[in-house]
Amino acid sequence: MIDHSTKLGTEKIPRLLLSMSAPAMVGLLVQAFYNLTDTIFVGRGVGSLAIAGIAIAFPVQILVMAIAQTFGIGCASIVSRGLGSGNRDLANRTLGNLFTLVILFSVAIAALGSAFIAPFLRLFGATETILPFAREYLRIILIGSPFFMFAMATNAVVRAEGNARVAMWTMIISGVLNIVLDPLFIYGLHMGIGGAALATVLAQATTVIYLIYYFLGRRSGLQARLSDLALRWSIVREAFAVGAGSFARMVAGSVTVIILNNTLAAYGGDMAIAAYGVINRMLNFLFLPLFGIVQGMMPIVGYNYGAGRLDRVKHSLHLSIGVTTAMSVAATVVLVAIPGLLLRVFSNDPALVEMGTAATRIVVLAFPTVGFQVVAGGMYQALGRAIPAFVLALLRQVIVLIPLIAILPRFLGLAGVWTSFPIADGVAAAVTAAMLIVALRRLPTTVAQTEPA
Repeated sequence: MIDHSTKLGTEKIPRLLLSMSAPAMVGLLVQAFYNLTDTIFVGRGVGSLAIAGIAIAFPVQILVMAIAQTFGIGCASIVSRGLGSGNRDLANRTLGNLFTLVILFSVAIAALGSAFIAPFLRLFGATETILPFAREYLRIILIGSPFFMFAMATNAVVRAEGNARVAMWTMIISGVLNIVLDPLFIYGLHMGIGGAALATVLAQATTVIYLIYYFLGRRSGLQARLSDLALRWSIVREAFAVGAGSFARMVAGSVTVIILNNTLAAYGGDMAIAAYGVINRMLNFLFLPLFGIVQGMMPIVGYNYGAGRLDRVKHSLHLSIGVTTAMSVAATVVLVAIPGLLLRVFSNDPALVEMGTAATRIVVLAFPTVGFQVVAGGMYQALGRAIPAFVLALLRQVIVLIPLIAILPRFLGLAGVWTSFPIADGVAAAVTAAMLIVALRRLPTTVAQTEPA
């Protein structure tokens, strides 16, 4: 058994944040690059309606990821704080409970989703021309949902114990394998959009095999026994409470996409849905490094909070805010400067490029504020503060964005949909900044020991 967590309380914060965040960013960028290439292969090999089909199916994928992250991040927070306080038994029990939760919920989602796939897709905004593509894609994705959930949830625990390199490789394996299998299935075997879905499922299954080897091969500092698989209400309750912020944020994203797709269909038709599908992929690619920083920050904050090293907690937060803000500003500049060039990578359809170019420049206007917003959400989860994390998760997408999407298009048409995004980001930024300032001021300044040289 290897203990990966010691460095979380001893290594210098800048070096530690880099060592924890860099693998997370690499892994996330590989995943994002896969999402981009997947959309490119589908768009060029199947067509714009297939891109719209993936966009329609996306809310179901978000729901699967939301449940995985709920228990993954919640259990990871318990694990990191347990390791920081020296309670390794709690960390092991939490890992065992996570395994059980993933199995139960993933099987339930696969069964229910497959049984009601067509009604769900119509609810999500599928038109009669898009429905066949969305149904073919989602049918295969749902079968593979247990692999998605296991890989995502356990990856958070791997990071929590300080092994960022293995967490990176889990994402690289699935991302690279996806990129290799996509053209083989879509073009070589002529499987169309179903080939893209099958490539994704097989890649995630390979990642699960790697993670099982990691935990059972004693390469992890955590060792769950059979008795640890029995659910304990105290662990499940805290994991759900802490992870509820991620669940709320992602489910809110799913609900937003449903409302957005229906609104886009009403005011812009199939092409507007396809354009937003491409824009969303671009945003994910350029902004995922921010989440890499936060993923690296959370184990550091959780461990040192458990160990009473609040000086290291504050240092980690301040550094993370600075780095993510710089990244969000840079990404915004790129998206405003060359949106058309980026869109043409996905599709040569002039209508899609024209509509997407104008929309992108509006959507990203307030994105420079995203950096400190994601840090704030990660901070509350790492500290086990469930209620503020939950509020921040709902703020932008549910409390502000959804009402705007419902109201503005009535007066501005399709432009009202795009304008809703920067307004929502601006309001959420103001509230988050106020909460973050208060939270940092309330953290005690007691130092348990001196900062390592």
